[in-house]
Amino acid sequence: MLFELFFWLKDDFTPFNVFRYVSFRVVAAMLTSLAISFFLYPWFIRKLQMQQIGQVIREDGPKSHFSKAGTPTMGGVLILFAVVISTILWADLKNSYVMVVLGITVSFAVVGYFDDASKLRGKSSKGLSGKTRLAIEFACAFVLMLVMFKSEAFSYSTQLYLPFVSTERFSLTLPLWIYVPFALVVIVGTANAVNLTDGLDGLAIGPVIVAAGTFLVLAWGTATVLQQEEIIEGVRVIHRFDVARYLMIPKVEGVQELAIFCAAIIGAGVGFLWYNTFPAQVFMGDVGSLSLGGALGTLAVVTKHELLSSIIFGIFLVEALSVITQTISYKTTGKRVFRMAPIHHHFEMKGWPEPKIIVRFWIISIMLSLIALMSLKLR
Repeated sequence: MLFELFFWLKDDFTPFNVFRYVSFRVVAAMLTSLAISFFLYPWFIRKLQMQQIGQVIREDGPKSHFSKAGTPTMGGVLILFAVVISTILWADLKNSYVMVVLGITVSFAVVGYFDDASKLRGKSSKGLSGKTRLAIEFACAFVLMLVMFKSEAFSYSTQLYLPFVSTERFSLTLPLWIYVPFALVVIVGTANAVNLTDGLDGLAIGPVIVAAGTFLVLAWGTATVLQQEEIIEGVRVIHRFDVARYLMIPKVEGVQELAIFCAAIIGAGVGFLWYNTFPAQVFMGDVGSLSLGGALGTLAVVTKHELLSSIIFGIFLVEALSVITQTISYKTTGKRVFRMAPIHHHFEMKGWPEPKIIVRFWIISIMLSLIALMSLKLR
């Protein structure tokens, strides 16, 4: 919105020309979502308390969590608001990728909202049934893929690229009937993995911020061409530098605008973390974890970093695998692999203080994202 307004006025007021640069709007979006969060969360938390929208604790969870019962939840509504408003203000809304990612984020947030509302009404930690929730999520993601492959506005392929391997040396082109289910699993799987990770104060939002920062770099580099002008013997020469070609990463025209969306997540996430850090004053709820997870999964798909995302989302992946492993082991052998799943509860049961688990998971998340970025130079 502001991007289009200022870009339209740039000929009348030259300084507005700065708004055409993604790098400037990235910072603006981050600061905008951060300001919205800082300004509105105190009021929003009071409103949640007045409406008695408090967290319901699972009865079979760690005993240390019983004291958190009643803590305001559904704080993810404000995260979503800050992200959407910042993106609308600073991104190019004519960009199809921006609209697709926003669509998935909002639709998954709606699913999370009804899940949270169901828990609050029933005063139980059980919301929508797992099958119902997954069916709706897969349906939303399928609509996304349908739009991307049917619309001429997208330059999209079914190729997969391996981490640490140059795109010029190897790429695997999948048939559409295989790629689409794979992409759906990436999006829906990431959404639910983030949801499973959201079990301790600040545990999920930390890796979400780190992952969003990583995709900010990847989205900006995937379709960015830098230009430099110089005068040689009285002749103006323009040098063009293709970042994607230099880094040998998948090139997708138009996804650089998603760097602004990523910046909005970072700003909103930091603002939320201010109130969610241990001991939390507010929880994000499913409305926040599912929407943020869906957004990250979609970013991985549209930037063509589906396989690399397994490194970036390492914490989320391990959390999800710990639940799957625990469930299969208990149903087949009657034995538990972990003291409690997801795995962060396992460490709680071993006596690790909650802040120690949180910070160590953050550190691992940062290390994994650095490895993912490092892979760009090791291709």
